[in-house]
Amino acid sequence: MAEPSWQEQLRLRLVERNAREATFKPIIEQYRRLAQQTKLLKERNTSLLRAVAAVKASGGNAASSGTLEENPVLTAFTQSLELQISSLRDELAAVYKTHGQNAQRLLAMNETLREREEMSRVEAENLRKAKEEITVLRRKVDQHGELMSEKDRTVQILHDEISTLQLELGQIDERNQTLQKDNAKLLQRWLDAKQAEANKLNEANEYYETMRSRDQAVVNWRNGTSSDTPPATQNGVEHTQPSSTAGKGLEKEESRSTMPKDNTPSPSSKTMDLNPNG
Repeated sequence: MAEPSWQEQLRLRLVERNAREATFKPIIEQYRRLAQQTKLLKERNTSLLRAVAAVKASGGNAASSGTLEENPVLTAFTQSLELQISSLRDELAAVYKTHGQNAQRLLAMNETLREREEMSRVEAENLRKAKEEITVLRRKVDQHGELMSEKDRTVQILHDEISTLQLELGQIDERNQTLQKDNAKLLQRWLDAKQAEANKLNEANEYYETMRSRDQAVVNWRNGTSSDTPPATQNGVEHTQPSSTAGKGLEKEESRSTMPKDNTPSPSSKTMDLNPNG
């Protein structure tokens, strides 16, 4: 909080001084009245003493035989009474004035009291509404607390489920990686097997083409020999040995064409296994 300024300090000090001086104001007023009354009494006593002295100087007969206006004692006493009446009238006027001021202050205080009562009633109504709002807000706070607790429990359950699902996902990932490795191995084995089969088929085809070219060469040679050279005869006997020998050679070549060098069946008799596992 900021320090009060010098004007505020001065005002507070003046208020304190007025409050301190107002404490002794009734006593000061009483002393003032007593002093005024004492002054009036002293003046009356002085006038009475002068009147008595004048009477003593003129003689007692003059005092008894004189009229009221000519008697200085009565005159001084009358003047004293008139002064007392005047002072009492002043005091009565001051009392009336004070009474009027008090009545005005009473009216002002009644008006202030009425305003304060109205303010108090309004503040009481506001306090009641504030208490009702506080009760409603407390109820809402309790409901929010229960809702937050329920959400916390739900979040904890979801965290547990997420942890379980993450573990399952990790296991599934490991299983997928294992399956991918196994599939890669199986695919490589299958490719190797198919490559081996393709190599064997290529070798068989090459061997078959070689045998076929040889067979064709032998057939061509036979055909060329039989057409160009007539069969020779000796002593009336037909020499057919070369032809029989050629026939035997052709049969051997044909048998070789069906059996490769490594005693494996020909490609036509071998069935292809297309199993991916080789």
